[in-house]
Amino acid sequence: MFKNVRFIIPLFFISVLLSSCFEIIEDVTVKKDGSGNMKLTLNFSQSKTKIGAIMLMDSINGYKVPSRNEIEDQIEQATARLRTMKGISNVSHTVDFTNFIASINFSFRNVADVNNLVKELLAEADVKAKIPLSYRYNRDEARFSKDYTFSPDVKEQYNNLKERDKEVFRSASYISILRFENTISSFSNQGAKMSKNQLAIMQRLPVSDLVSGKADISNQIQ
Repeated sequence: MFKNVRFIIPLFFISVLLSSCFEIIEDVTVKKDGSGNMKLTLNFSQSKTKIGAIMLMDSINGYKVPSRNEIEDQIEQATARLRTMKGISNVSHTVDFTNFIASINFSFRNVADVNNLVKELLAEADVKAKIPLSYRYNRDEARFSKDYTFSPDVKEQYNNLKERDKEVFRSASYISILRFENTISSFSNQGAKMSKNQLAIMQRLPVSDLVSGKADISNQIQ
């Protein structure tokens, strides 16, 4: 999947070149039995006018601008690959070329299947690194855990970026939404907020805080 979603890379570089904003949204629903759904979204809508103009060009600053067909083809391949993953089902995707929002949705049998999915994708991409984000669910205790591992290597790469590129990460947002069937009684991450109906937890922070090690998105939810 990492190899096949190359449409993200050109759009990301376009965003960098234009000092534009974007959002990475992780929306997870966990049911009582540990199964659930995940929706991953890359949202460039705040920069849609600029990106729309760039999409009409062949290249910019040495970067090839992907065509609509190329983008659709790559996300189709990514979706097809997910369908082959153990424990993963109901895979679908949407691509909005008006607002430049791309999403991939899938169901999982249990949260461990999501961890295994990431391991496989990292191995296929020949990335030798620990999983940065993993999930655990104890059905008997109705406790969900989201574990984040900070990578010093990522921080070093971030520090080596030019200030213009760092500014893009500062304006970019990571949004995590965790939804449950049972009422939430407690959660450990004080940077997160609970919904009024006590069935969801949300956390929003600059991507730069993640890559620089200033923020932690780990959470223990009862």
